[in-house]
Amino acid sequence: MKRMLITGAGGFLGSRAAAHFRETCLVTAPTHREMDITDEASVRQFFKEARPELVIHCAAVSDTGACQRHPEASRLVNLTGSEHIAKAAGDAGAKCLLCSSDQIYFGSTAAGAHTEDERLSPANVYGRQKLEAEERCLALNPDCVLLRLTWMYDPVSVNPGEHSDFFRTLLANLEAGRILAYPVHDLRGLTYAGDVVQNMEKAFSLPGGVYNFGSENDKNPYDTVREAFRSLGFSTPLLAPNEEAFRPNPRNISMSLAKLKRHGIDFPSTFQALTKHLAPFLKER
Repeated sequence: MKRMLITGAGGFLGSRAAAHFRETCLVTAPTHREMDITDEASVRQFFKEARPELVIHCAAVSDTGACQRHPEASRLVNLTGSEHIAKAAGDAGAKCLLCSSDQIYFGSTAAGAHTEDERLSPANVYGRQKLEAEERCLALNPDCVLLRLTWMYDPVSVNPGEHSDFFRTLLANLEAGRILAYPVHDLRGLTYAGDVVQNMEKAFSLPGGVYNFGSENDKNPYDTVREAFRSLGFSTPLLAPNEEAFRPNPRNISMSLAKLKRHGIDFPSTFQALTKHLAPFLKER
């Protein structure tokens, strides 16, 4: 069993990755107290003791609003911390997956699904920090694999007090009889977290570089949910289009998986996965 280090294992994706890989790897999941990623000496010392062969770096300040309000604090985690992990992994000879984001495409004027080789100018602080982290980590460790992740969901809560997500919020609003209002001026993928974790196994064999890593989607959130409901024979007057969100500057952060597919890795589409996971819940209604 290979030794694996996972950062951010108390978070949404990290906790699911840790639970999954504990079946096949010797997983070490340090807390902030055990390894402060913003302190290079702390990272070096922990790597020296843990001797990981595989690394998944999930730790981040991913709240885009928090990044806007506290750019220096979030930069220390999202950029400096990622650099420390990438360098330590390279020095240790460990294969490293670093989690990036589809938010780097926010601000792009390119039409259609975005590709990894586009010229980018992210519109928010989080996207800019993630893009700079990609560039710096690859410069420090060209063998790093940068995964540009979409918005994720899981029908099941894993951690006590875990914040809700798109899927669980949808079900909670249905149950409470609240309006389901989704944007029509927004294109983005939505990915089941379990598919992300499963595909991370294959991602360790990828050559160093940047990869879009999540479900493709060419529909806005309103149309995505509407078509999923329709395919399951479910209808509700609660579903409504949000015509105001992103109206001044329609957003498109949908991603193409062409590069990833050339390496034999694929995801079900947003529609396919969402329909599959909604089916058992809507049949009960």
